[in-house]
Amino acid sequence: MLSEETITAIADELVQAGRTRTPVARLTARYPEMTVEDSYRVQNLWRQRSEAAGQTLVGRKIGLTSRAMQMATGITEPDYGIIFDDMVHDSGAVFNFSDFTGARVEMELAFKLKKDIEGPRANIFDVLNATEYVIPALEILDARVEMEGRTIVDTISDNAAMGAMVIGGNPVKPDAIDLRWVSGILFKNQTVEETGVAAGVLNHPAAGVYWLANKIAAHGDKLKAGELILAGSFTRPMWVEANDTVFADYGPLGTVTCHFQ
Repeated sequence: MLSEETITAIADELVQAGRTRTPVARLTARYPEMTVEDSYRVQNLWRQRSEAAGQTLVGRKIGLTSRAMQMATGITEPDYGIIFDDMVHDSGAVFNFSDFTGARVEMELAFKLKKDIEGPRANIFDVLNATEYVIPALEILDARVEMEGRTIVDTISDNAAMGAMVIGGNPVKPDAIDLRWVSGILFKNQTVEETGVAAGVLNHPAAGVYWLANKIAAHGDKLKAGELILAGSFTRPMWVEANDTVFADYGPLGTVTCHFQ
């Protein structure tokens, strides 16, 4: 494991990279001995600093849960990150493209919790019972660490590449539809770029949620009532540029859109 001094130095680098929009050199190239546990230590220190600066934790994101995302990144195990209040936006949001580094967009479902979910033996029934509603969402990925050759250690340290999220469409009760068959069409400037089905996320989008509850239980943490859990993408990440408009069609669950200026 890396020393506390090194963990602090890495966290400082990533905070600065977020401010300057200049990614740092790949962490695993500079610290080949860095472990997954080290990367979550970096992420937790970043979380503490953000909360001390006045940001409020409102949820968690789960990444790399689908085969599409694992093939796109070359990383074969899920990860997770933190969602703060200033990261959540309503459909129709307009973003400054310059606020992101390597901006990419994914289609996901988000679970709004009405009850706590606590591991280490949480299952899909616990998730469905604890969910108030499920709502369509877009995740906007950001990059504070250079992307070429990244491993899961790099992505976790980078808060699982969380940049922002956009929610919209029609919220539904978790038992109102078969969540596995929620499908989506992702447009960029009127052109279909990606399509997918929610079953691509570990065979059921709720599976990532209980995976996360069980994962964080080892750190004495749990998913809490009121949190919004971004369950993982069922499309590959779509690159965007300035002046691009993104439109996601979730069929009966409605649409979500955003624009980059």
